[in-house]
Amino acid sequence: MSTEGVSTQTSTQKRGSSWIARWDPEDEEFWEREGARVARRNLAFSVLSEHIGFSVWTLWSVMVLFMGPEYGIDAAGKFFLVSMATLVGAVVRVPYTFAVARFGGRNWTIVAATLLLVPTVAAFAVMEPGTSYTTFMVCALLTGIGGGNFASSMTNINSFFPLRKKGWALGLNAGGGNIGVPVVQLVALAVIGASGGPRVLLGIYIPLIVVSAVCAALFMDNIASVKNDTGAAKEAVRDPHTWIMAFLYVGTFGSFIGYSFAFGLVLQTQFGRTPLEAAQITFLGPLLGSLIRPVGGRLADRWGGARITLWNFVGMAAATGVVVVASMRESLALFTGAFVVLFVLSGLGNGSTYKMIPGIFQAKAVRKGLTGEAAAAYGRRLSGASMGLIGAVGALGGLGINLAFRQSFQTAGSGTGAFVAFLLCYAACFAVTWAVYLRRPAAARTRSAPATAEEPQLTYAEV
Repeated sequence: MSTEGVSTQTSTQKRGSSWIARWDPEDEEFWEREGARVARRNLAFSVLSEHIGFSVWTLWSVMVLFMGPEYGIDAAGKFFLVSMATLVGAVVRVPYTFAVARFGGRNWTIVAATLLLVPTVAAFAVMEPGTSYTTFMVCALLTGIGGGNFASSMTNINSFFPLRKKGWALGLNAGGGNIGVPVVQLVALAVIGASGGPRVLLGIYIPLIVVSAVCAALFMDNIASVKNDTGAAKEAVRDPHTWIMAFLYVGTFGSFIGYSFAFGLVLQTQFGRTPLEAAQITFLGPLLGSLIRPVGGRLADRWGGARITLWNFVGMAAATGVVVVASMRESLALFTGAFVVLFVLSGLGNGSTYKMIPGIFQAKAVRKGLTGEAAAAYGRRLSGASMGLIGAVGALGGLGINLAFRQSFQTAGSGTGAFVAFLLCYAACFAVTWAVYLRRPAAARTRSAPATAEEPQLTYAEV
């Protein structure tokens, strides 16, 4: 195990070969001296594992493109397959969040990466015409465990970085993971273009899963001070901001993952694209949405997550309106362009909303009269406990999107009705963001504790 950044007198002395005994990223001297190097190393290999996890989670968004008439599954059945993968990916995020403190960030990353072999090998074994729909459903459900990697990875990286760096770090971590979606779609495009079958695609990912697990074992660390806090979990569940942010994350990440699963199917079902034609377009939106996520975090660091999130929902509603018009006119070019813009905005919003989470709880700490490390510790404690719940509920938004598409195509033969519902959802997200975090009386309520030179007063508008 690498001992990069370890000093004989400082915070990163280790118990055994992989445990950091003491970690204080808010101490600027420590951070510059050694903390930044250790944190960035863990971030890099966390991104790798989460990236593979996202690819496995979204495998069935690609696999259904291979499933022609010989498989005997209609469009509604395919939407239901990808919905079940989304459902499991959302549910497992809760236990994955708490696994980091129970087993250690490095140790759980090894386990989580290794578990990805189960759905990949299972799909490799059964992916052929004549296999029952029930068997395909079980395989799709198993791929959902890849969605849990996001929650454990974000919780782990949240502990490594100081508050002033969290927007960029969490955005980079999540964005690098999110890129697993377009990457698996690009690999599928190459496989389809080369006249390969789904087993070729699965065979490519099996060794990559092994590589990510080995890298986690060799290059990542556990932080000994990160412990599961039952009291923090209960407090996070009772705190209304946890559920408000979960609702906003439904609007951003739910859109990103739901559209990632559904985009190719919509192009095939509504616009009559072939698997190759759909695959040539499908990857573009998730790719741009993933790349822009760290920018959303950086903008939130600079201007405040609430402000960026508010105007982002305005943009998402406008893009959805254009998608509705394109769907009604059956204009493929306009539909594709507006859909890609919608992906970009969902990625930007992912970064800004996740930056809000630690900032909100830091602001609550200041309101309680806490300062310095006490305020930072309170923020880490509550934000870490809430992230799993927020991530899980946000991913359920993807389930809702796929079920909405399924219903819309069943009843009307197009996705127009589903897009109208999504537009109304973005309007509600805009209203909640403004009312809770930006409306002047709400910001004023955060000023109950006096500001000091050392600890300036935070408002929700600044989170």
